[in-house]
Parts: sequence; structure tokens; C-alpha cells
Amino acid sequence: MTKVNKLYTIDDLIEKLKSYITDDKALDEIRRVYQFAEEKHRGQFRKTGEAYINHPLHVAVILTGIYADQATIEAALLHDVVEDCDVPLKQIEELFGKEVSRLVDGVTKLGRLNFSTENDYLIEYYKKIIVGMSEDVRVIIIKLADRLHNMRTLWALPEAKQHQKAKETLEILAPIAHHLGIHKIKSELEDLSLRYLKPQIFYDIAEKLNRTKVERDTTVYEMQKEVSNLLTEHEIPHEIKGRSKSIYSIYNKLEKGRKFSDIYDLLALRILVHTEQECYLALGIIHSKFRPIPKRFKDFIAMPKPNGYQSLHTTVFGLDGYLFEIQIRTYEMDEVAENGIASHWAYKEHKDASQVFKTSTDQKLQFFKSIIELSEDKMTSEEFVNSVREEVLNNNIYVFTPKGDVIELPKGATPIDFAYRVHTQVGEHMVGAIVNNSIVPLNYELQNNDIVKINTNKNSAGPSKEWLKMAKCTQTKNKIKAFFARSEREIYIERGKTSLEKELRKRKLSIAQFLSDAHIAKINQEFKMDDLEDLYLAIGNGKYAPSTIINVIYPKEEVQPIKTVSKEIKAEGDIIVEGIDKVKVNLANCCNPIPGDEIIGYITKGNGISVHRSICHNLALLENRTVSVHWNTTTNKKYLSAIVIYTNTLENKLVDLIQKISMFDVSIDKVNTINRIDQFVYEVDLFTQSVAKLDQLLAGLTKLSYVEKAERVIQ
Repeated sequence: MTKVNKLYTIDDLIEKLKSYITDDKALDEIRRVYQFAEEKHRGQFRKTGEAYINHPLHVAVILTGIYADQATIEAALLHDVVEDCDVPLKQIEELFGKEVSRLVDGVTKLGRLNFSTENDYLIEYYKKIIVGMSEDVRVIIIKLADRLHNMRTLWALPEAKQHQKAKETLEILAPIAHHLGIHKIKSELEDLSLRYLKPQIFYDIAEKLNRTKVERDTTVYEMQKEVSNLLTEHEIPHEIKGRSKSIYSIYNKLEKGRKFSDIYDLLALRILVHTEQECYLALGIIHSKFRPIPKRFKDFIAMPKPNGYQSLHTTVFGLDGYLFEIQIRTYEMDEVAENGIASHWAYKEHKDASQVFKTSTDQKLQFFKSIIELSEDKMTSEEFVNSVREEVLNNNIYVFTPKGDVIELPKGATPIDFAYRVHTQVGEHMVGAIVNNSIVPLNYELQNNDIVKINTNKNSAGPSKEWLKMAKCTQTKNKIKAFFARSEREIYIERGKTSLEKELRKRKLSIAQFLSDAHIAKINQEFKMDDLEDLYLAIGNGKYAPSTIINVIYPKEEVQPIKTVSKEIKAEGDIIVEGIDKVKVNLANCCNPIPGDEIIGYITKGNGISVHRSICHNLALLENRTVSVHWNTTTNKKYLSAIVIYTNTLENKLVDLIQKISMFDVSIDKVNTINRIDQFVYEVDLFTQSVAKLDQLLAGLTKLSYVEKAERVIQ
């Protein structure tokens, strides 16, 4: 398949640049950059058969349509020389300056990414975008122009590659162009993507448009003449254009169940006037003659979209009963709608375009700030991808604070999401919400243009775990989870502090002396901890017993092991101690040994022998006070043990679990239910005859669909 594409020259590029760059020195520098790039790419050809230099030249020409500044044009011309011509970045900086070098570096990094169409690639792609955006928005603008030219020549690639590139473009780059307000690039990217992803549908829509073109053109022309006469009568200077609907936007409506014949905004007019006041006057005049359809009026002038788009939209019954979608905007608003905010300022004021880009960056970054915030939250790759796709790229709503500030949220968001988007502290102290002067529940689904007021109370207990079910944004949920993680940590730390101080008092040791810097440093080194909080946390969550920590500084008085005899003395108790008869024996409650466990005896001071599991962490420093012990094989008693059951649901399954456990010949002593952020966890103390019996129980529990894990624990 051979296609002929328009080939630009450097003179064509310079001619287009002259419309907004008036500095001859700047234009001469751009020509010098082109000559360098042409020399480096000489002898290289694209798969289309064209000389490679045509690609960066076309990218630069595309960028003139949005009034890109000198540095951006130069970076566009050079954007492939580092990767494809082995030109060092340092040479780019020496020849053309640091700013151009930085832009080329950013585009080169994006170009090195290898994509697949699976979820995993999205996270890496977005992270790279964030890095580029946080440094300079122009990196992304060059990337969009680069992709647009590649899409225009996509026919030269194999079919599988065409599909892959089209999917990337439609899912990632076209939405970014939309959020940057560059409608011209966005619309063409979408149409070209659809052409390769679903060619049959693309050409079917194109054919239908062509078949109805004559009828539509006639109808639009008559309506255009009627509206023009009406505005002229009222002395409103204007220009009216027939507006064509993109094939991709028609495809979207057909996908939602609309019939081709019912897509009324196929018939559309765009009216351009000079002032904002004339927009509203024109609207009133048109409505006085052509009846508007209720709920189809949108005022994006008073409430602009985040990407800067402004216009009045209305749908009216036009001539012969046809429905017309009419957009009314000023010439300046039209420039923004087509080419983005920066292009409008350069167009209107003929400013230095680099200054324009700098000024507009903050407004353009609104979309990407959402992504940056998401990337800072701790979430899995899949969560991040879903968040970006569902919350940033999809249908958003725009709601207001009582002061009139606009907050952008994903569709389905609730007052909880609104509160956390305003500030984390607002979310954590929220006690209620008022929407449009009416009290609403916290699970109320916010709508476009709602005015939301959040009631807070600094003395509130904080968020409820039920909020996790009500929140829409992943970022909101992660902030709520972080709150509970902090709360649980604080509880463990306080519990550990209390336990340690209690044990120190019991052993009549000075708390202040024990907590000296030298002692804490020694303990931290021994157990590989960072600070005192970590120490308290390790005690509070049961990782270490207080006595284990204290023994690092104050070992208990050494006790000589009891001498043993070679023969084993039979005993009537549960535990047989080698060489000793009739000695007091206790099962340690820190590890709850049961028959089948490997065990070891620990000689206590005045309380006989304490029997531990051989893996018990409390034995780590006590080897020289141990004695061999083993289970009496004649015993058939039940022994205390502890298990923990992790579920994958927020539904309380306690009753069902108790029934299941009772089927395994064990006796439940106590159950503690823990309602975690996204699951129920059950701590169960029970009596069982042996390790084998306990293993059967755990195996049976893990077969339950709602049980994620069941395991034995050391308290």
C-alpha cells in the first residue's frame, strides 16, 4: 500500500512561524537547528519511504498550529537525534542551550518506553509522563505532535503494530490532548485510532456521512442564512461556520445505543462574535425564534472547563423541524477551544510564546496534579492504573465550594471525596455535608454544578470505616486507610509502652534508667529497630515480649541447669522432663505448645519449668537455662492454642466460622473480631488435642470461599 503525504520544507515551517514569531534571529536559529537535524538524519528513511527528516519537520509544523515557542519547535526538530543518530545530549546543550536540551531529553525518555496493551505498561507510562510534566509541559505537547504525525503514516506499519499504536493513542494520548485543551490534535488522534482499531465501523460512519452530506449541507446552509439574518437585524457582528462532528464522537453515541438518524448534533453551527456580552445577546435572539430543547443548554463561559474551554451550547428546533446544536463563543474562546490556552494568548497578544507557555503551565497542570497526587499514594500498579483511567481520564463532574471554587471529581463521587479533595484534615474532621442548601447523606452522589459545604468538628473521632464503601476516589480511600493505619499503630505503641513499664516495675527496675540513650541504642542494634517508637510497636503487636527486651540490658540471674541422669524417669503429667521426677511444669502462654510441637523446658526462678515451643522467640536469649522435655504419649487432653483467620470480605462471618470450627473436634474458648479497613479478621483461642488436629482445622478453614488465610499464631 503506497500513499503520498504532503512534504513540507524548512521554508514552509519558517513561513508558518512568521505568523507569531517576529524575531528574525529566532527564525534563523530554528533554521540552524533544522540544518543540524537534517545532517544527522541524512541517509535515514521511514517505513513510508520518505527521508527521515520529514518526520521531525512535520511534528514542528503541527506545533505551529498551537503557536509553540522557539524552544519547543527546536526540540521537535531534534527530538529523534539522540535516540536515532547517537548524538550526545551534552552536544545538544552546547549547540542549542540547556532549555532545548532538557526538552529533547524528556521526549527521548518517553520515546524509549516499550508498550504492550496490558495494564502493566500504563503505570510505567504515566509515571514517565508525571516526571516529564513536573519539569515541563512542553515535553508532552511535543509527544502529542509526534504521535499525530506517526498516526497519519500508520498505514506503513504491519497490522498488529497498527492496532497496538492506535490503542495506546486512544487510551492515553488523546485524553491527554483533551485535558490540555488541544481539540484539534485530540479529535484527529481519536478518528485515526478508530480507523485502525475498527476500520469497518469507521468507514461505515464515513460512508453514511457522505451519503447524507448533500442533504445536511443544504439544511445547514439554510439554517445558517436564517440565523445570520437574525443576528444582522439586531446589529451583532458575527461569523457562522457549519461544524462537522468527528467520526469518533459519532461512534461513541452509536455505542450508547443511539441511531445514526437520531444524532441531532450532526447538524451544527458555530457562531463567533467579538465579546462575551454578544454571546449572551446572540443566544437570547436565537431562542426567541427557535425553541430550545430543555436541559440541553450549557454555559461554559460562566463556568469554564478546567482545560480553559469556554462556549455557550444550546440545541434548538431549527428549520423544517431539524434539531441543531449551536455553539456561541468569541473569536478568542474559539482559539482556546481549538488549540489550547497558550496558543490563545500568543495569538491575541503576540507575546513571546515561551512566556505564554510558562504562564499557562499552571492551568494545564490541573489534570496532571491529580495523577501526581495519586502516584504519591501507596497503591498497587493495578490500583494506580484504574485510578488514572476511571478518576482522571473518564467522565468528570465539576462542583463548587461555597466560595465558588471549582473542584473536579470523578462521576459518582460523594461528599467524602469532595472533603478529602479540599484537604485531608477537612475529610478527617467531617461530620456532615450540605449540598445546594440541603443536608445530604455522606453517600449522596454529587452532580455537576452542585454547591457543596462540608461541616467539620475538630473534636470528631475521625472517619468511619463505612466511608470506604461510600468513597469513589482511590485517593480518598487510601487517605482513610492511612488514618486507620496510623490509629492502629498508635494503639500498638501505647500498648507496648504500658507493657514494658509494667514489666520494669514488676522487676523493680528504674524506667528512666532503662530508657537511657545508651540502652535504647543497644536494644535497637540487637533487634534492628530505628527508635523507641519501633520498640514499643514491636512489644505492642506481640513481636517481642517485654521481658525479652529487658533481658538485653538486665539479664536475669544465671541459674545453673539441673543435672540430669542418663535414664528417663516416667512421670504421670502431660510433660516428661528428662532426669527429673515430680517437678512443677507449666505450659507457656506466649506460644501455647500442644502435642506434636517440638518443645523445650525453661528453668524459672521459683516457679518450676516453663515449657515453650522450640521456635518461641522468648527463648532467644535463654539457652543456658533450658532442659530437655517431651510430651507424655499417654495424654489425651485438649490444649489451648490460638489461630487467626483473615477473610476477604467486610461481611461478618463469625456465626458461620463458629459452626465450621466446631465440626473439627475443638472447643472454642474466646473469639476476638477485628474490623479492618477492607476485611474482617478473627482471633480465636481454642482447645485441641494435637498439631495434627489443628492442621486439619486450618486446612478446612482455608477451603471456605471467604477465607483468605488461616494460621496458628504465637501470642
